[in-house]
Amino acid sequence: MASALTSIRVSGDDIEIVNQLLLPHVIEFIPITSIEEAHDAIKSMKIRGAPAIASLAALSLSSYISKALKADPQPPFLSGKDALRKHIQPLIDYLNTSRPTAVNLGAAMRRLSALLERVALDESVDVPQAARQLIEEGRAVADEDVGRNHAMAKLGADWLEGRAKQLGNDEKLNVLTVCNTGSLATSGYGTALGLITNLHETGRLGRAYFTQTAPYHQGSRLTAMELQALKIHSVMICDTMVGSLFQNHKIHGVVVGADRIAKNGDTANKIGTYNAAVLAARHKIPFVVVAPISTVDMAIPDGSHIPIEQRPAIEACLVRGAIYPPPDKDKPSQAVVMFTPPGLDADSIYNPSFDVTPAELITAIVTEKGVATRKEGEEVFSLNSVV
Repeated sequence: MASALTSIRVSGDDIEIVNQLLLPHVIEFIPITSIEEAHDAIKSMKIRGAPAIASLAALSLSSYISKALKADPQPPFLSGKDALRKHIQPLIDYLNTSRPTAVNLGAAMRRLSALLERVALDESVDVPQAARQLIEEGRAVADEDVGRNHAMAKLGADWLEGRAKQLGNDEKLNVLTVCNTGSLATSGYGTALGLITNLHETGRLGRAYFTQTAPYHQGSRLTAMELQALKIHSVMICDTMVGSLFQNHKIHGVVVGADRIAKNGDTANKIGTYNAAVLAARHKIPFVVVAPISTVDMAIPDGSHIPIEQRPAIEACLVRGAIYPPPDKDKPSQAVVMFTPPGLDADSIYNPSFDVTPAELITAIVTEKGVATRKEGEEVFSLNSVV
């Protein structure tokens, strides 16, 4: 199972991703050999999770340029820096269209675009040097992710434990999470699931609860798989049963990831997170967002400016899984089946991938730089200290 916890594998210029649409029953790594294949993998959710898709997009661009440098003859776009800029910028723009809500992708592409502009104007840098800088920057996007995940996981775990102790709770912490925010969604360790992993590794976790989560049941397929691999005591909750969980079990916190955080703290999370936040507020349970600095978009004032991705209607009508009972016990077989009546179309299905949780329902926002909380009496966050 350990190999399944890696979303991206890189060897030189070669990139492979685990096809998350086939998990947890089939572990299949597929090569990403072009910009177009990276775009398709992100758009079709073969790879998902805001940090992971930013990493793949950046790595695919690095691989593309690196292969071009090694080609004989070299392609025309390496004939001059103006040609380099005119060729590479449209590729960056194209990658940026693969998933609109995840700001990490946009941040990574802006970072590469800014570097492209700098090296194009720098007379002391020749074309091969400019290309190598772009290659290194793309790889750095992925490399930096793991370290910051460890940092924010510890900060968030320590804060949640401290909050529980302030309320007189000295027992191990029971925590609910939504969607999948672990190694599969990042370059390693995870954000919200990283916080849960930190609690587990330090002996502070009681039980981890997780929701099934649309689209593609990312909680029941992927989070369940990761928690099993980590040997963490966990319980799956139907999305509509969160209120019952809060009524009947002691929950010390809800921890979630984010795909975009507005300047005021409004947060775009996987669909269903808003429901959990409302219920957490009703039951006075801390609701914690764990996300890297790159997820905070200080350019937008509030959640009304966050674009919400609408997934294809057909995705809400289909489910993929292992055939049960298995016809061959030694070789799992998968099938895709439709579980809705035929004839439903886009006008009769509402299938957003994200919702926006208002800042007033969020207790804390954790980045690798620190933990932000709302001042008493205020309904929005000041995030300057954590970005």
